[in-house]
Amino acid sequence: MSRRSEGDPTVRTDTAAPARRRARFHRLRVADVRALTADAVEVTFAVPDELADAFDYAPGQYVALRTVIDGVEVRRSYSICRPPVRGAIAVGIKRDPGGRFSTWAHTALRPGDEIDVMSPQGTFVSARADAAAGHVVGIAAGSGITPIMSLAASVLSASTTSRFTLVYTNRSSTDVMFVDELADLKDRYPARIAVHHVLSREQRAAPVLSGRIDEERLRLILTALIRPETVDEWFLCGPFALVQLCRDVLADLGVDADRVRFELFTTGEAPAPATAPGTAGGRPRAARPDERVHRIDLTLDGTSTRVDSPVDAHESILTAALRVRPDVPFACAGGVCGTCRARLVSGSVQMSENYALEPEEIERGYVLTCQSHPTTARVVVDYDV
Repeated sequence: MSRRSEGDPTVRTDTAAPARRRARFHRLRVADVRALTADAVEVTFAVPDELADAFDYAPGQYVALRTVIDGVEVRRSYSICRPPVRGAIAVGIKRDPGGRFSTWAHTALRPGDEIDVMSPQGTFVSARADAAAGHVVGIAAGSGITPIMSLAASVLSASTTSRFTLVYTNRSSTDVMFVDELADLKDRYPARIAVHHVLSREQRAAPVLSGRIDEERLRLILTALIRPETVDEWFLCGPFALVQLCRDVLADLGVDADRVRFELFTTGEAPAPATAPGTAGGRPRAARPDERVHRIDLTLDGTSTRVDSPVDAHESILTAALRVRPDVPFACAGGVCGTCRARLVSGSVQMSENYALEPEEIERGYVLTCQSHPTTARVVVDYDV
């Protein structure tokens, strides 16, 4: 999750995911910027030895990037596209029309530049203890291939019996990211990886692989090319409509939901804020002495802080918290990536959106503070739990 608007990001190969850690930014140097397509680049950061542990990650996780563009702080989350290796971390960035960060990354970011990179986050990783074996399927659209690349390479290299099947949809062959890397995987593991390119605006030899993936085409792909009964785990990454279609069809075919991992790079709703909460759109304000407030207590890095949020302002917990704790973790601010996750200790909230938390996390009291609005006079949240 992640999610993601403009690359954000709404699960673990030999390899359980690293335990959730405090999301912190670190200054990293750009080692390379490599073109993948006309509209996509791979950005590689050098990780110094003293930060190697902070940037340990599981295949499928993401990092948030932070910089200042035209005097405004901008954050975006991007999936890590390479298997874990000490000393480097790489992400894929696809340029979105009007996207402030992605446009800047394509036109201004150069090797040698330094920007803030958050420690890896996310739960789009294998949930199986035996994730190195078995048959894993990835279904991706566009830049949704980014985390799938790391997952596929790691699964195939971890066992001589593992298999990976990829269904990858794009408009045309020129939009396909990581062409060389996919070809390399085919060369190294010819009997254990299958790649099915589905192109919506380009004719393929097989009719089932030509056109947009709708329910009829998806069912045909699943029954004729994959056979769900042979699959141990599924990874879905793309826009909300495609991911939801896949989840619904897989459920209808009897696939256990516990075997399905998904991540969104867009929800289909209004895009996530382009800048930090409070710097775009309605500007939050401190409470006046004579108005009703929600009292919010938050714990972060062992320190408790209190802030009053005007009832009429309808602020999220995150927006209010940033007035007194600028170091509160967040990335997409759109309910997709999960970086702002905290546990609700006391009081109640209403979450506007949730594309990041699993049902069991919600049952344990976790909320997305960027989407949570107080519904009681006092709310207590803990970022450290």
